[in-house]
Amino acid sequence: MAGARRYAAEFIGTLLLVFVGAGSAVAARVDGGVVVVALTFGLTLLVLVYAIGPISGCHVNPAVTLGALIAGRISAVGAVGYWFAQFGGAAVAGFGLWVLTRYGDVADQTGALATNSYGPHINLGGTFLLEIVLTFLLVLVVLVVTGRSEQAGFAGLAIGLALAATNLVAITLDGASINPARSLGPAIFEGGEPLRQLWVFIVAPLIGGVLAALTAPLLASTHGRYRTHAERGD
Repeated sequence: MAGARRYAAEFIGTLLLVFVGAGSAVAARVDGGVVVVALTFGLTLLVLVYAIGPISGCHVNPAVTLGALIAGRISAVGAVGYWFAQFGGAAVAGFGLWVLTRYGDVADQTGALATNSYGPHINLGGTFLLEIVLTFLLVLVVLVVTGRSEQAGFAGLAIGLALAATNLVAITLDGASINPARSLGPAIFEGGEPLRQLWVFIVAPLIGGVLAALTAPLLASTHGRYRTHAERGD
């Protein structure tokens, strides 16, 4: 039962993050600008950390889950369950955005359902490096701040700001993935070039998550108190 609750939390959390975050790009990328979209992603993740963090750890991102797996915070079986839940939630969110733009009279201000792609402003190599570095930052922040009990109350703020900051950098370049599930959801309904380029936005963030998990122990406090993690016990 506890495992099912964690998977449900990851499904719902990822659905909401992708629908609200990518939805802000669809509805306000031109009218609101990069700052509005970046803050929407960051604030959505911030509130989700406090809402579902005690249940599942609020990964809502396969790269975070991979980092947690390497860090020993979740079992392999639990990680696979999280990945299914995250990609499933993102797919439902992508479908919701597709319905809004096709049948809800919502003008898509990105022109591509808020998908991620490279080309006009950055090439393949640049995108690969960008996504690795930005995902590394996000996952590193998640692993470090959630590992310290004295910082537990501020974890959501740090994690939300980290996502907002990474989006500020990447939105105009490749649309800002930093999350394979966030890229998959809209891409499977938009199709075309975003779907063909999807592998980049899956592989690069996962590499960033691995590097963050390997680096996090180097930044661990030797005097801090460490808290238990909701995702343990699968």
